[in-house]
Amino acid sequence: MFLRFNTRHKDGKRHRYWSVVENRRLRAGHTTQRTVLYLGEINDTQQAAWRKHLDALNEATQLTEQICLFPEDREVPPDVLNGLQVKLSELTLQHPRVFGDCWLACRLWDELKLNSFWRKRLPDGKAEVPWCKVLELLAVRQLVSPGSKWQLHRRWFLASAMDQLLDEDFALAAKNRLYECLDRIDTQRAALFTHLQARWKDLFGAPYDLLLYDLTRPVR
Repeated sequence: MFLRFNTRHKDGKRHRYWSVVENRRLRAGHTTQRTVLYLGEINDTQQAAWRKHLDALNEATQLTEQICLFPEDREVPPDVLNGLQVKLSELTLQHPRVFGDCWLACRLWDELKLNSFWRKRLPDGKAEVPWCKVLELLAVRQLVSPGSKWQLHRRWFLASAMDQLLDEDFALAAKNRLYECLDRIDTQRAALFTHLQARWKDLFGAPYDLLLYDLTRPVR
């Protein structure tokens, strides 16, 4: 995590508004930045204190230290080594999104090698978004929060971190694209079952003559 500022000119003066930002690595190898905390305008002393404590959480060095947070109207006790004053009035929760279960579902998709399987069978052509990514979005959503394609398009995608995990924007969840993707995969059902059967054997070393499995989910 690190400090980042935005500059704004107001009343003939230049103002700097600071935020605590973290880098989040995407599966494609890229990184995106996420605002963790908005600090507003802070003086040089406060800026130095923030930098000092954020350095203790540097992902590159893998060094972490516990930080004691205090409201801005209370002095940090002299016996506290890692104390930091926070403007509670400036704390806001903005655009919270689901990340953990989506990330885990994407990891499962990778372990099953479904990207390589579908990339051969779903050519992109002139599509704006790769079809295999649209299908991964559909599969992840059905695994973590089953529901209609319409709800995925209108609500769920915006409330999840799938745009970051798949490194795509809202075009990924276009309503017509979701339905068209399903039309493209029906002919590959037998090949998919064969692929999943092979992955089950490779992952768990499971010997068998006949494998039966159920892809449906009970209605909640």
